[in-house]
Amino acid sequence: MKKLHVAIIGLGKISGIYLENLSGMFKKQVELVGVTDLIQERAKEVAETYQVKQYASVEELLGDSSVELVLNLTTPQSHFALCKQVLEAGKHVYVEKPLSLTAKEASALVQLAKAKHLVLGGAPDTFLGSGIQTCRKLIDDGWIGRPVAASAFMMNHGHEGWHPDPEFYYQTGGGPLFDMGPYYITALINLLGPVQSVAGYAQKSFPERIITSEPKRGKVIDVGVDTHIAGLLQFRSGCIATLVTSFDVWKHSMPSIEIYGTEGSLRVPDPNTFGGPISYCRMGAKEWTDIPLLFDYPENSRGLGIADIAEAIERGREHRASGDLARHVVDVMESILKASHGHEQVRLSSTCEQPSPRK
Repeated sequence: MKKLHVAIIGLGKISGIYLENLSGMFKKQVELVGVTDLIQERAKEVAETYQVKQYASVEELLGDSSVELVLNLTTPQSHFALCKQVLEAGKHVYVEKPLSLTAKEASALVQLAKAKHLVLGGAPDTFLGSGIQTCRKLIDDGWIGRPVAASAFMMNHGHEGWHPDPEFYYQTGGGPLFDMGPYYITALINLLGPVQSVAGYAQKSFPERIITSEPKRGKVIDVGVDTHIAGLLQFRSGCIATLVTSFDVWKHSMPSIEIYGTEGSLRVPDPNTFGGPISYCRMGAKEWTDIPLLFDYPENSRGLGIADIAEAIERGREHRASGDLARHVVDVMESILKASHGHEQVRLSSTCEQPSPRK
């Protein structure tokens, strides 16, 4: 197949796995052609390591006609403006989660991409891995009957104890919902279809956090976002899910995701990973049974969404980690916070098609 020429803007911590995979496991679908970063020394090192072009600026990168798709790995506050700039330059764009910080911005990007007949895609692509795709097949094949309910839990005590630069996670665009929620909500939409309405409660449990990691040990962070959010999601199918995301929990024993059907239950693996384990319990049974993985990509395969875009363009089909899906995820998160602050149920303004399963 014709390779999709990709350049990367932003070379922070997450870029490492993308660089490795785009130049390795996905080299049949993708050709990495160049990189740029605000820190040019970092860009120079990466360009030399991967033998690609170093662009002096975003403008120089966007002016290169050989670049077909831009991978936007900047911080979330920059996602909207940079994606807009890329699309206006006539190039496809794939962005790390979340697509933007508001549903209004996300919709503007979706509309711009469609108007220009360009591809807009967004992380996470973990739902394309072997674990969640196996779960999707089990549900589609009727192993648990009709899904009626689900639960999802992402709970820890935040990033100040291990991350070298944790302040962002307590500012607008951060927090447990916008930081980790996209993995869980995307997985749920892939398994159950689009969300119709939400309700929720949220709180900021601690007004300050003290960094205990290096190199900023002892610095006090003023918390500007809710750090414990409990949401209720009603899917268009009628299924109801409970979603809890928290940076306020020291330890817990809740599952990442479970789906409950009329004929059984399914324990879904951590949606921030690509593999297993998967457990299944048929109605009437007393114990969980482990289910083997049925698809490829069980390892960290970030970049799979971009490889899927390359194949989609080649074959004339819709790509799975789409802008419509990423926008719907932003709408779900924003609506949960709106429901919490307004003490109301919120009907979503967006929808999307359930991504097609991998074969």
